Amino acid sequence: MATKLIAPRTGEGVEELTVTNWLKEVGDQVEEMESILEIETDKVITEFPSPVAGTLLRIDVPAGSVVQVGDSIGLVGDPDEPLAEAEQPEPETEEPKQSADEPQTTSEAVTAPEEEPIHSAKAEKKTDRSAFLSPLVKKMLEEHELDPDQIDGTGSGGRITKQDVEDYLASPKEETRKTPKPKAKPVQPTKTVSIPSDTPGQLIPHTSTRRQIAAHMVNSVQTSPHVLTVMEADMSRVLAHRRTNKQKFAEDGVNLTLTAYFVWAIARALSNHKIINATWTDEGVFAYSDINIGMAVALNDGGLIVPVIRQAQNLSLKGMATKINDLADRARSKKLSPDEVRGGTFTLTNHGTAGSLFAMPIINQPQLGILGTGMMQKRAIVVTDENGNDAIAIRPMVYLSLVFDHRAIDGESGDNFLFEVKKILESWPE
Repeated sequence: MATKLIAPRTGEGVEELTVTNWLKEVGDQVEEMESILEIETDKVITEFPSPVAGTLLRIDVPAGSVVQVGDSIGLVGDPDEPLAEAEQPEPETEEPKQSADEPQTTSEAVTAPEEEPIHSAKAEKKTDRSAFLSPLVKKMLEEHELDPDQIDGTGSGGRITKQDVEDYLASPKEETRKTPKPKAKPVQPTKTVSIPSDTPGQLIPHTSTRRQIAAHMVNSVQTSPHVLTVMEADMSRVLAHRRTNKQKFAEDGVNLTLTAYFVWAIARALSNHKIINATWTDEGVFAYSDINIGMAVALNDGGLIVPVIRQAQNLSLKGMATKINDLADRARSKKLSPDEVRGGTFTLTNHGTAGSLFAMPIINQPQLGILGTGMMQKRAIVVTDENGNDAIAIRPMVYLSLVFDHRAIDGESGDNFLFEVKKILESWPE
C-alpha cells in the first residue's frame, strides 16, 4: 500500500510548518531516506526524507503552503496501485490533537470518509473554532487578545495556523480585536497598500521567511518601547590578540573571527548586568540563569536567521569561535534544527559587514536588548597617556549600538552595560 508523507514535529511546541520546495515531481522515483521536499519552521529550512522507496504519487501540500503537524504532505508508493481511498482526505475527529500527536504513517490505516459538499470547509468555520486550535495558536491568540472568529484560517478544514495569526498581526484590523486591558498606545503597523493595475513595475512575492520576519518585527515594535544608546570602542588590543592567535586557532581548524570577541565580551558583561539578560512579564522581570546569545546570520538567498550560542558564559574564546563557526556554516547551508534558533536571551547583530557604521536594530522578542556592531574604521582620536598628556592617534574604532526595552531597563542601566562591553574590548590582554 502507498505510504503517506506525514508532516513531522520538528521541535518542542512546533504545531505547523511550511512546505518551501518540492525536490521531486509527481511520477519521479524516490529512494528510501532520499530527500523529497524542504520544510521550514521558525525560519529554519530542513530537508524531509522519504520513509520508503517508490514513486511520488501525489502532492497534497504545494510549495509555499502551511501544514499542521500530523497532516499528509504527499503520497509515495507503487504507480500501478489504485488511489481511490488514498485520494480522500483524512477524516476529522472530535479530538484533533490526537491526529497531531499520533499521526498515521500509511494510507492503509486510513478509512476514507464520505464525500462532502464543496462548502463544507467554510461551514466548519462557523462551528466552535476553539476546539480546532493548536496549543501554539491558542497561546498566540491569548497573548495578543485576538478573536479567532475574525481571522481567516488557511489550514485543514479552515483551521487557524500560526502563519494566519502572524499575517493578521502584520496588518491587523483594530476594530475586530477583543477589548484589551489598558496598555500604552501601540505603534501603528504599516497598512496594506493596493497598487493600481496600470502602474508599471513588478510584484516580488513574499517568501515564507520574509513574512515571518515582517510579523516578528511589527510585533516587537508594538510590544517594546525601543531606546538606542551608542558608544565607540578602540579595537587595537583585540586586533593585536587576533594577529597573535589566529594561526594557532587555524591549526586546530578554528577560524578566529571578530564575532567571537564581541560575543565573549557581551557574555561577560551580561554576567554582571542580569537585568539585561532577562524578559518582561506582568509580574516582574524574569532574569535568566544562563546566557544564551543569538547571533544574526545573513542567508545567501535573502533574509536572516538567529542561531543561539547556549551557555555562552561557560565558553572560552576558542570554544566561542568554534561554536560560532559551526552555527554560521550550518545556518547558511540550511542544516540548523528549530531548537537551535530558540531560547536566546540576548542578540548580537553585526550590521557593519555591509559598511554600516551604526544602526538601531529591532529587539528580538521576548528579549530585552540587542547589540549591533558597525564597520571597523580607522579614525583619528584623542588619546591620553599615563601623565595626562593628550595626543591625536589613529585607532581602529567600531561603534556599538545597544537597543533596549525601556519598560524594564533605564538609561543608566543600559549605558553601564554597554560601557562594560566597551571596556572589555579595549582592555583585552595582548
